[in-house]
Amino acid sequence: MHNVLEDLTSENLTDLDTEYDNALKNINFKTITKNLKMDKEYLKKYTSILEECSLEFEHCKNCKGLLECANKVEGFCYLPVNVDGNISFEYKPCKYKTIMDKKNKHLENIKFFDTPEYIKDASLDKIYKTDKNRFQVINYLMDFLDEYEETKTGKGLYLHGNFGCGKTYLIAAIFNELAKSGIKSCIVFWPEFLRETFDDEFKDKFEYVKKVPILLIDDIGAEAITVWNRDEVLCPLLQYRMDNNLTTFFTSNLNLKELESHLSNSKSGVDEVKAKRIISRIEQLTCDLEMISKNLRK
Repeated sequence: MHNVLEDLTSENLTDLDTEYDNALKNINFKTITKNLKMDKEYLKKYTSILEECSLEFEHCKNCKGLLECANKVEGFCYLPVNVDGNISFEYKPCKYKTIMDKKNKHLENIKFFDTPEYIKDASLDKIYKTDKNRFQVINYLMDFLDEYEETKTGKGLYLHGNFGCGKTYLIAAIFNELAKSGIKSCIVFWPEFLRETFDDEFKDKFEYVKKVPILLIDDIGAEAITVWNRDEVLCPLLQYRMDNNLTTFFTSNLNLKELESHLSNSKSGVDEVKAKRIISRIEQLTCDLEMISKNLRK
């Protein structure tokens, strides 16, 4: 809130009268000051700020969408408000911002860690449905969606296939749909997530990922294997989720046999037993499906 100016001279007051009267010639200025229902003697001290508000008001009247927003803060209009007889200036969201926020409200239920921006907009309406090689996966996911909305339980999917065929997008579309029903989920780009294991915030991230109701571990098998990230990060994560019956999805370019080979090798040597334990947990958490389809990223 702006403070009332004090100790104005008669010359200052005359200047303020002139400025205010000139400003009133603008229809937008006249409209917003009239709506305040406040005394001219009070309002004239805020003429320059009210003119700024009237300009933003004009922008909003002629705006056709957020992409055309000409105001200082996109999606908001700087406007005066009468608060118990005192003037206050606030940023009010425009109709387009309000509509967008309502449309994207469900995204508050999904956490994204290091995932591409387009994944956040994944939608069932936009999934590629003309390739029969995708039908089995789509049918599985649609059945899962119906079951989870009904029972809040359901087995995840280990979805493997060629690069760029839309594995992550399909699962993200299901997560976005569930989010509209208030169901919380998380999508983690696994290789990047593991590179952050020694960051200060990693412990909190790991606890969230471990306990979130639905999780997608995206692109497992693309990470560099270390004994630490295999035995102290991945294994306890999967054990916790298995013990607590938490739905878990995976995407990978590797099938389970290839993933087992990948997990068994590190700079410290080969450990097939540790790799088999992890594969066993993945098998208990998921159904295993392959999707070979056209590269949609070309």
